[in-house]
Amino acid sequence: METTPLLAYLVDDEPLAIERLTRLLASAGDLSIAGSATDPAQALNFLNGESRDTVDVLFLDIQMPGINGFELLSRLNEQPFVIFTTAYDEYALRAFEVNSIDYLMKPIEPAQLARALKKLDRLRPSVKPDWQRSTELPALLKELAASLRGERAGYPRRIASRVGERISFLDLDDVTHFLAHDKLTFALVNGHQHCVDQTITELERRLDPAKFLRVHRSALVNVDWIHEVNSWFAGKVVVSLKDAQRTQIPVARDRVRSLKALLNF
Repeated sequence: METTPLLAYLVDDEPLAIERLTRLLASAGDLSIAGSATDPAQALNFLNGESRDTVDVLFLDIQMPGINGFELLSRLNEQPFVIFTTAYDEYALRAFEVNSIDYLMKPIEPAQLARALKKLDRLRPSVKPDWQRSTELPALLKELAASLRGERAGYPRRIASRVGERISFLDLDDVTHFLAHDKLTFALVNGHQHCVDQTITELERRLDPAKFLRVHRSALVNVDWIHEVNSWFAGKVVVSLKDAQRTQIPVARDRVRSLKALLNF
């Protein structure tokens, strides 16, 4: 049975980039272009207007004057599938933080585009996936948009730990890592566990991403405490901390790229 071609909308402040992507998409087939814009404000009007239901995928530049790509997404009434286009490696990881289908480094090559379209075709469901309906997504998009504009969030320097009626405050510089266990979250300081109220996901969103990195589902590591990174058999990666216990924490495969980017290796 024939499938209906996907409809794409292109947003990039560079007219030549729009022209190149349009040509590449025309050659790729199985996809039609519903429209394009070099002005993000114009794109917002289109995507939030009556035409919003016709767009299946948004090809979106990240770094644009006035309204950057993350800010544009934060203003949309509904989240489409997104394929980011960027000339900057540092923004690629941020793109994946908002669960994009893929990102394409400029200048976009046909092989890159083919990979992204194949992934899109494989992932497009009849109903929107959970991440597109997430209530946390707008807040994350706004944080990323502010970061891209150079606005530093007011990251906390201490965190509260509650034991019964007693509340103590831990300096985040002293926290080697956070661990989730048995539905509780613990901050580790000098090998001692301190219970905190936030989940790992909440901590990841709240703490400075240049300092705290989520290395797997249940662990958030203070990168200043990383002593070394080891590659074990079968591609497994483990970080060793420089605490007294020389704690070793495995790194999930999908987090290795973020670890390398943050530590520059």
